[in-house]
Order: sequence, then C-alpha cells, then structure tokens
Amino acid sequence: MPWDPDRYHQFWKERSAPFEDLFALIKVRQGLRVVDLGCGTGELTRELAERLPGSDVLGIDVSPEMLARARDHERPGLRFEGGAIESVEGQWDLVFSHAAIQWVDDHRALVSRLLSLVRPGGQLVVQLPSNHRHFTQTSVIEIAQEQPFSHALNGWVRHWPTLAIEDYAGLLFGHGATDITVFEKVYQHILEDADAVADWMSGTALVPYFERLQDGVREQFMETYRERLRARWPLGPVFFPFRRTLFAATRGATS
Repeated sequence: MPWDPDRYHQFWKERSAPFEDLFALIKVRQGLRVVDLGCGTGELTRELAERLPGSDVLGIDVSPEMLARARDHERPGLRFEGGAIESVEGQWDLVFSHAAIQWVDDHRALVSRLLSLVRPGGQLVVQLPSNHRHFTQTSVIEIAQEQPFSHALNGWVRHWPTLAIEDYAGLLFGHGATDITVFEKVYQHILEDADAVADWMSGTALVPYFERLQDGVREQFMETYRERLRARWPLGPVFFPFRRTLFAATRGATS
C-alpha cells in the first residue's frame, strides 16, 4: 500500500508546525549545498530553499507518490530525487530532515552516518517524532499482537528506533560534533474527535501495517483501532499532545 499524499496532508498544519523551531537551529549563510532527507511532497523543502539564499537544495524521498507531488516545486537551485535516507552519499553544508529518520532503524549507527555526510563546519539539523509511548502508538502494537492480526502479520510489529534526547546528544559529542542542541517539545493539537485521531495515524504510523495486511483484514484492523480510540475518547474535541525530538550539531574539523 503506497503512501497517500492526500491523507498525509489532511493534517498538514499540525505536521508542519515544528518546521519553524527546526529552521531556527540552522546557521543561515549564502550558497549552501543542502540535502533534505525524507522530503515528502516538497513544500517544506521549497520553504527551506527560499530561506537559504543562493543555495542548492536537493530533496530525497523513497516514495514515488510523494516525489510526484514534490517535483511540482522544482526550479533552479531546487530539485528532487528518489532514494533512501540510509543510502544518501556526498558531502553537504547542511543535512536536514523533518519527521523522516524515524523510519530508519539503528539510530546509533544512523547518526554517525548522517554526520559523516556533513562537511567540516556544516550542520546536521533533524526533527523526528518521539511520541511512541502515547496511547495512539502503544495501542497499535497491542492490536497487532492480537488475532487475527498477529497471524496475518507473521508476528511483525513496528518498534520505533527513537532514542532518548541524552543519547542523541552523547552520540553527536562522541563523533566530534560541536554546537550541539538537543531538546524535546510537546506540540499541542486539538482534533475533532477520536476518528480524526485515527485518520491522523492512518497517514503515517499505520502505513507499514496496512502494507502487510490483505484487503478485509486491513479494514478490520483499522476498525478495531478506531474502536479503541473511541473508547478512550468518547467525546470530542480530543487533546492530542505530540512529542517530538529536535537536534542540531556542527561537524568539527576532525569528526
């Protein structure tokens, strides 16, 4: 089941809210060579390019559906290519990623690799969800371990690789980074009701489950999930706090 840009954009305002906090961590200067890892439909990559004058910006994403939308934003100095985050090569003045590296396993190895893509004196600037302990996430794993879903998934569940903020800080320091900033922030969203929360989740965290479930079982999984959320929040509106980790670091001359 491919990524659905329309479903993802259903909560675009909320999903893009951390961009301002993330951009504030960038040391803006002229003529940067920039890669945006997991660029999605490209709107924020375009915004990044517009705010970094004279820069050459490349957006990378693995989803053909997302890239088809992103390429509408191409112009001189802004382009998009298909590719996995863990396969990106080259040397960059700014390695940027907004809500994407949570899909890549083994963050201890990943942080080291991403920092290696940064030129000395350049920056690694990343935001990723760290909401995996919230009821909306833990209930997905619980349902996936119940029948008939566990059988249909062959026992598979998605455990998010997100680390604690002190671990990211330690990794960055251990690999020679300087000017390290790492923090976690709760973004406060108010959604109409439990079904709106389910719709939010169906655009991201539920996608890998949907990919592995056949028609019929997929719909049953989603309805079971909706019922859990409705039991938790029988009345709207729903206060949906969303925890995210943001970090930035400069690559030292010897890292």
